[in-house]
Amino acid sequence: MRTRLLPLLIVLMAAVLLALGIPLAVSLAAARQQEVVVDRIDDTARFASLAQFVTERPSGSRVETTDGRGETLQRELEQYEKVYGIKVGVFYREKSQSAMANAPHDWGRPTEGEGLAALKEALLGRRPHDPKQVWPWQEGRLVVASPVIHDGDVVAAVVTDSPTDQMRSKILRGWLIIGAGEIAAMLLAVGAALRLTGWVLKPVRVLDVTTHAIASGRLKSRVAVASGPPELRRLARSFNEMADNVEDVLEQQRAFVADASHQLRNPLAALLLRIDLLALELPEANEEIASVRTEGKRLASVLDDLLDLALAEHAESDLRLIDVGELTAERVASWSPLAADKGVTLAGNCPATTAWADPIALSSALDAVIDNALKFTPAGESVEVRVASNGETSTVVVTDGGPGLSDEELERVGDRFWRSTAHQNIKGSGLGLSISRALIVAGGGSIGYAHHEPHGLRVTVTVPRSRPPV
Repeated sequence: MRTRLLPLLIVLMAAVLLALGIPLAVSLAAARQQEVVVDRIDDTARFASLAQFVTERPSGSRVETTDGRGETLQRELEQYEKVYGIKVGVFYREKSQSAMANAPHDWGRPTEGEGLAALKEALLGRRPHDPKQVWPWQEGRLVVASPVIHDGDVVAAVVTDSPTDQMRSKILRGWLIIGAGEIAAMLLAVGAALRLTGWVLKPVRVLDVTTHAIASGRLKSRVAVASGPPELRRLARSFNEMADNVEDVLEQQRAFVADASHQLRNPLAALLLRIDLLALELPEANEEIASVRTEGKRLASVLDDLLDLALAEHAESDLRLIDVGELTAERVASWSPLAADKGVTLAGNCPATTAWADPIALSSALDAVIDNALKFTPAGESVEVRVASNGETSTVVVTDGGPGLSDEELERVGDRFWRSTAHQNIKGSGLGLSISRALIVAGGGSIGYAHHEPHGLRVTVTVPRSRPPV
């Protein structure tokens, strides 16, 4: 859940930061350009004030003044161009190429683009307009023009043509600062999102772990309600109450099964004894007596299995670090005589591997699985028991050469009292695999069933190699 919630929060925070950062960057660029434009307007206004009282007389291709003010204006423009690198010129209103003053000397009246537009606006007596925004990736120059007014008439215009390298560098540096701030804010937001999602989802994770533990048979697991939002704390308390009620109900069920099985054994034993006494009064090989004896013994076996199942589900596991390979080899050796008597080959491949398990419970579970495999494997076939480990778990895989089960039957195998319709005539109560599952799950392990090719059943008993949580 965190992997889905955290990206959503990050995307939302990134969208907010971009929504704030982009207008800020645009505003910064406009502000930097406006500063330059205001400076150029001030400069052109100053030069216009010097140029409005210049009197001139034509001399060749240039204009000479009679009062020395033109020479002063020219020196001011040259000094300005030398210091700032900005082209500047004062151009008469006439369309001739002559200039009152300019620097450098070879720079003439603008004839196209932004320069020509700014010059026309100034010669019409209008205030300088704001030039188009210049961005850091654009090459270009900034042109500003101001009118020169004498006796109420526009007689000339002052034009400045500025390079934009320095301005674009300032804009870029400002953007880098904004970007760094955005990244820092994003990192802080991600850190806050991590803490927030961790705080919100911690009870959910604990609830998930506890639910899995209860589903695995550790019914005493409960959720600690120490942190998280109030709604999740209430959910945790409700979950604990539900788990307590479920445990009480299951405990009552187990107690009933155990008590009923125990209470029924004595009357059943007495009934079987009376049947044996009655058989003494009847002819030998009486079929009805034999049938009653068989059913009585089957009922006794079912009661024993019910009691074993109740004890398996109720008893606490005595977990130890054991050698699964050695224990499995012992169980294979114990069942080998029965396999040989049935004409079934029982083979074991049991290398040493350690895991945490209750040795008695694991032995009983393996006995149930191997007994089931031998029971359904015909003579001439084989049953193989293999032990392996894959880092986190150790497994015992029992494969048989029996008829196997269908896909629908695989989903029900291990249920209490369930038996395949094809195997109803084979001795058994239908509780053996249920008992083995209860024993394995109580120790933090699992048991799974699958097809074995070309035919048969594969049972996989898995136990953890690290100690399961209590």
